[in-house]
Amino acid sequence: MFCSLIKEFNQVLMTAILGISAFYHDSAAALVVDGDIVAAAQEERFTRKKHDHEFPVNAIEYCLDEAGLTPEQLDYVGFYDKPYLKFERLLETYLAFAPIGFRSFMRAMPLWLKQKLHLPREMRKALKGAYKKRFVFTQHHESHAASAFFPSPFEDAAILTLDGVGEWATTSYGVGRGNKIELTHELRFPHSLGLLYSAFTYFTGFRVNSGEYKLMGLAPYGEPKYAEIMLEKLIDLKDDGSFRLDLSYFNYCQGLTMTSRKMNRLFGHGPREAESRITQEEMDIAASIQKVTEEAMLKAASHLHDTTGLKNLVLAGGVALNCVGNGRILRESPFDEVWIQPAAGDAGGALGVATFIWHQLLDHKRVVNKNDSQNGSLLGPDFDEDSIKSFLDSKDAVYRQFENEDDMCEFVSEQIANEQVVGWMNGRMEFGPRALGSRSIIGDARSEKMQSVMNLKIKFRESFRPFAPTVLRERVDEFFEMRKNEASPYMLLVAPVQESIRTTTNGEQDDLEGIEKLKVSRSEIPAVTHVDYSARVQTVEPNRNGAYYKVIKKFEEKTGCPVIINTSFNVRGEPIVCEPSDAYHCFLGTNMDVLVIGHYVLIKSEQKDAKEIDVESYLGKFKLD
Repeated sequence: MFCSLIKEFNQVLMTAILGISAFYHDSAAALVVDGDIVAAAQEERFTRKKHDHEFPVNAIEYCLDEAGLTPEQLDYVGFYDKPYLKFERLLETYLAFAPIGFRSFMRAMPLWLKQKLHLPREMRKALKGAYKKRFVFTQHHESHAASAFFPSPFEDAAILTLDGVGEWATTSYGVGRGNKIELTHELRFPHSLGLLYSAFTYFTGFRVNSGEYKLMGLAPYGEPKYAEIMLEKLIDLKDDGSFRLDLSYFNYCQGLTMTSRKMNRLFGHGPREAESRITQEEMDIAASIQKVTEEAMLKAASHLHDTTGLKNLVLAGGVALNCVGNGRILRESPFDEVWIQPAAGDAGGALGVATFIWHQLLDHKRVVNKNDSQNGSLLGPDFDEDSIKSFLDSKDAVYRQFENEDDMCEFVSEQIANEQVVGWMNGRMEFGPRALGSRSIIGDARSEKMQSVMNLKIKFRESFRPFAPTVLRERVDEFFEMRKNEASPYMLLVAPVQESIRTTTNGEQDDLEGIEKLKVSRSEIPAVTHVDYSARVQTVEPNRNGAYYKVIKKFEEKTGCPVIINTSFNVRGEPIVCEPSDAYHCFLGTNMDVLVIGHYVLIKSEQKDAKEIDVESYLGKFKLD
C-alpha cells in the first residue's frame, strides 16, 4: 500500500535515500523514503550468482522501480563503508608482511584500481548519470550498527557488531538512543572473531564467506575436545570479550589461504579437501570453534551490559548470523531482550547507511515500532497474479488457480500433511540470507524421513544439514524452550526443544558417532530437531505472515501440530529464488512434489516435463561446498 502511494504521488516533496553495499560479499541496495524502509534486495537474487559481490545495478533498479522513483529524484546516495580507509589497511598489511604476500597483493590490486577506488564514478554509472547530488560514505561498523538499532523495536539499546573486518574494526560496541547511535569501543584487524571462524570454515573444507553456517550445523555432531587448546594456543580471550589471536597460526594477512602450516602441525593434518568425506575430526573441530565463538560472544555481551546498564541489545555483522550464539546471549546474558538485524552481513550495510543518513545525519525523529520497522524483512519483489499466469501459460504448465486464499491454504496444508514437499513462493521476497515464508520449501516436521529426503532429493546437499521449524507464535513455548508468545520472526535464534515433546531413545544413540546420530528420532517433530535437541526457530503471526501463517494454522487444525519445516527455496550452490521462472525451474529440476506461486498450485506428477531427478548424476556435475 505504501509503495503504491509513493508511485502515485512521487512528485510530492519527500526525502529518498538509497543505500548501497558492494565489492566484498553479497552486494545489495536498500531504499528509505521519509524514514520508511520501502525496498531492499541482494544482487545475487537477480543475477543468479550466489553471493554476487559486483556492483548491485539490478538491486538498485528494483528499489527505484518499487518506489516509482527515478535516479534524479533521489536526495542522497550512501555507501556502506569508506574505501580509502579499507585500502589503507590493505596497503599497511601488505607492507608489514612484504615480500611475503606479493601474490595476494597482485590478485587484489586490479579490482581496487579499476573500481573500488572510484566509487562515485561507479555509482553515477549505475544511476545512469542522472543523479547529480552528493554521496555519503559511512564506516563499515557504523553501517552495521545503524542497521541493528534504527529498525529495532527499542527506544534505547546497547549495540554489538561482530564480523570479519570492515576498514579496520572487527568488533565494535556502543549505544543507540532515540535517533542517534554512538560506537565507543572497537577491536581492530587482524584480531577478528569472524576471521577466526572463517579460518576453521576453511580448515574443515568448506568455502569461506558461504560455508560458515555449515560449520555451525556440523558442530552438534562433534565434541568440543579442541576448545581448550584453541583458547590456549590460538586466541587469548579476556573476561570482557576482548581478545588477541596468535597470527602465526593464520595466513589471511599475507596469503591466499586462511591457515598456516603451524595450524597443520597443531592438529596433525592439513585442511580437509573440499567434497571429501567429513570425518569425526571435522565434527570435533566444528564443535570446538563453535564453543569458543559462543564464549567470546557471551563475554562481550555481558561486558557491554555491565558497561551500559541498558536492558536491550541489538546485534549485526556476519558473526550475528551465528544463531546458536545468539540464542545463548538471549538465555544466558543479563539482557532482557535481543534484536538481530535479519540481513546481519554485508548486505544489511546498504540498509544501515540509508537509515544512518535519515536519522544520524539529517536528525529526523525515530518512531519505534513495537515489532520492529523492517516489515518482516519482506522487502523484495512481488509478482501479481496476471504476470504469474502469463508465465505459467507460456510454459504450458498444468496448474490449479485458487480465487480464494483460504481455499488454497487448505489445499496446500493437506499436501503437507500427506508428506509432500512444497515449494512456496508467495508475497514479497525476503531481504537477508533466510527464507521466512515467502521463498521457502516447506514440509511436515513430524516426518522421520523428511530431513534426509529434503536434504538429498530436494536441496542436493550434505545429509548432516539441519532444517528449521516455523511455528505459530502463540504456541512457541509448547514446543521450544522459549518464553510464552516470544517472537523469533527472522530465524536467528536457536532454542532447545521442550523436554515434554522429546522421545526416549532407549540408548539407541549411545554407540553412534557423527552422521549416524541422524538415525535416531528425538522428538515429536524429528525433522527439525537437531542431534543436540536444538532448533533454529521462526515464529509466525497472522498480521505479519499472511498466507504463510494460514497454511500452518490449517495444518495445525488437521494434525494438531503447529510446526512445519521451513528451508530456503533453492538448491545447493544457487541463490534463493526471486521470480516465478526461478521457482518453476527449481521445481522441475528437483524431486519436489508441489509448487505454489501466488494463488497458483502445480502438482509435479501432472506436469508433462516432470521426471525423477537422479541425485548422484546431478551432484556429479558440481564441485560445490
